[in-house]
Amino acid sequence: MSIGKAAKILGVSEMTLRRWDEDGRLVSIRTEGGHRRYDISKIKPESVHRHSFTEKRKTIAYARASVGRKDDLERQKQELELFCSQNGWNFEIISDIGSGVDYYKKGLAKLLDALIDDQAGRLVLTGRDRLLRFGAELVFAICETRGVEVVIINNGEEAAFEDDLTADVMEIVAVLSARLYGSRGKKSKKLLDNLAKAVEDN
Repeated sequence: MSIGKAAKILGVSEMTLRRWDEDGRLVSIRTEGGHRRYDISKIKPESVHRHSFTEKRKTIAYARASVGRKDDLERQKQELELFCSQNGWNFEIISDIGSGVDYYKKGLAKLLDALIDDQAGRLVLTGRDRLLRFGAELVFAICETRGVEVVIINNGEEAAFEDDLTADVMEIVAVLSARLYGSRGKKSKKLLDNLAKAVEDN
C-alpha cells in the first residue's frame, strides 16, 4: 500500500513513516520510481490497535485571538466548527484570548493536557500562528509523539495576521519595559518608548 494509506492505518503522519523507514522500525519497499510501498503483513498488530485507539479519541479545534480582537476569535470558531462538521468529526473547540507569545493561557494549558493524556486524536487550527507565535513546533512534536494528526486550515488573511503580529510585538515591548525601567533608568525608557512608537506607526 502507499505511504498515505499506511499512515492512515497506523494513525501517524507520513513524515513519521519516513523517519521509521530511515531508522529501520518499519522499512518500506521502493518502486522503480522511488515511491515507498508498505507490506500490510509487516505492520504489527499492536500498531493497528494503536490506530483504533487514536480513532476513538476526539478532535480538538483550537482558536486564539489577541486582546481586543474578539470578532476574529468568533470567526475562527465558526470556521473550525464548519470544517470539523463537514468532515464528520466528534470535536471540541478550545479558545483563548491572548498574545501568541503568552504561554500561560488557560485554553493552551487545557489543550496540552489533552494531548499528553492521550485524549486527543486530532488537532485542527485555522492557521499555524494561532497556536503560538514562537514554539509551535514543540507542540507539533508532542502531537507526533502521541500519534495526533495536525490539520491546519490556511485562510490566508494577511491583514489579520499583521494586526495580531503587531499586538504580539507590543506585548514583548511591554515585558522589556517592565524589566528595564527600574534597572536601566531614563535611557532604556526612551529606547523602549521609541520602539513602541515605531511599531504603532508601522
